[in-house]
Amino acid sequence: MTKVDQLIACYEKFVSLPWDKNLAGKQRTWFLVYDKSDERRVRARIEELEQITRKARHGFVTCDLTGFPAQWLVQQDYLETYFQEPEEIGSLVPEMKKAIVAAVREALQSPDADDNTVVAVIGGAGLFGFLRLSEIVEEVAADTSGRLLVFFPGEREGNNYRLLDAREGWNYLAIPITSSCGDLV
Repeated sequence: MTKVDQLIACYEKFVSLPWDKNLAGKQRTWFLVYDKSDERRVRARIEELEQITRKARHGFVTCDLTGFPAQWLVQQDYLETYFQEPEEIGSLVPEMKKAIVAAVREALQSPDADDNTVVAVIGGAGLFGFLRLSEIVEEVAADTSGRLLVFFPGEREGNNYRLLDAREGWNYLAIPITSSCGDLV
């Protein structure tokens, strides 16, 4: 069995556990943690994760952030100026962050998302170089009524997470789902 197969099996066990409805938003956040080299393999199995979630009698909504920075940048009025002076793109990051947070909140508040729904955020690695995924998760945690499942290509040591194994990690109290199932209670 591959690590991705093990990860899917652990997710199936985890999503099938009873959900406590009296948790704070941060406690409703799950990180699906896997090796960055498995990103395409995991993403290729999103439909399987959705089927598993529905089999466990939960809804499933996807929020795909793949390519979001590029799509957002091309809508800016002075795009050509930013290409000529790329260091100026940094001044746009606060507005980009607002747009990304709004997109995730839209998924969390969609008619298909309720307190029995997993909202899966994929493509967070595409934010690398612009902003930290941790900033987005922190902003939307309180808006989570069901479960927020963050696809996390990186590593975890205790409560310390490192996206793409590249950045200094951040301490977050999300519930990790890994290929070892060791975190399942």
